[in-house]
Amino acid sequence: MNEPTGLAVTSDHRDTAGSSEEPPPDQTLAPAEVAGRSPTQLAWRRFRRDRTGVISGAVVLLFFLAGLGAPVIAALYGKDPYTTYGQNQPGLLNEFGYPAKPNGGIDGQFWLGLEPSLGRDVFTQLLYGIRTSLLISLAVVLIITTLGVLIGVVAGYTGRWVDFGVGRVIDVVLSFPSTLFFIAFIPVIQSLFVPPDQETPTWLRATTVILVLSAFGWAQIARLMRGQVLSLREREYIEAARIAGAGPGRIIRAELLPNLWTPILVSVSMTVPTYVTTEAALSFLGVGMVEPTPDWGRMIHRGAEVYSADLSYMLAPGLAMLVFVIAFNLLGDSVRDALDPRAHR
Repeated sequence: MNEPTGLAVTSDHRDTAGSSEEPPPDQTLAPAEVAGRSPTQLAWRRFRRDRTGVISGAVVLLFFLAGLGAPVIAALYGKDPYTTYGQNQPGLLNEFGYPAKPNGGIDGQFWLGLEPSLGRDVFTQLLYGIRTSLLISLAVVLIITTLGVLIGVVAGYTGRWVDFGVGRVIDVVLSFPSTLFFIAFIPVIQSLFVPPDQETPTWLRATTVILVLSAFGWAQIARLMRGQVLSLREREYIEAARIAGAGPGRIIRAELLPNLWTPILVSVSMTVPTYVTTEAALSFLGVGMVEPTPDWGRMIHRGAEVYSADLSYMLAPGLAMLVFVIAFNLLGDSVRDALDPRAHR
């Protein structure tokens, strides 16, 4: 019983006999073809016409393939992000621990140079850093989107005291200074599972970061979904479903959720780069991923310590993060315009 969507094709029955004029080719539409297109097909057609969106999507896809395929690329490249090549091979680092060759040691053997002091390969560190940031941010976005949609839809549809209570909880969560609480809570949670004299395992660090970011991240999506449901629950097709005897569960699942995919997808496309930079910031501050786990934030932190002598090491992760965030934000704008049939280009 979803609201019907589609295109109405009208024609005026004027007599065109004897007329030699024909409609321009680009304005000639096949009614059967237009009527047979689904909203998804129409959105995909609008997206393909957006050159910025297509290029941004290609860049984002390249980052995903590079991150997820990091082990394969590293194996073909013949190096890994953990081996200290500069310390194992004489002549790669000078007496001060910096790459002996110009531009951070970039050459045919080390495509993006070497890390100062330890002499690790920058290219493979960058690849595995993409992998770390993407996996953590995608896990966070999956959790907060699921929680936010469930809580927001239930609160908006149920109303009354449920909506009031959830609304106050959302207000409280959004009022927290999240960055300060991230820095404070992550070490505290880790100390509950690992004694102070032992090293925290990498999987526990990643899990802690995901849980803490998720605990403070669901509220914004829940508020968005709640507002959307409040505007939808009084529509005629929702009332018709109630009159037909549909229960709240069926109405939410079959009537409301199909009409919420657009804001959900737009929210996801805008949230992923936010959590990529948040995860990198936590690692930069020392409460996220630490040595020897490759991470963009940790690389930028190390680059900030040696930038006066070797700027190239800081440029690699900095430029990669800049390109990724810009491309993902542009992709989010294009997705929003493609999914919104009222968007003006």
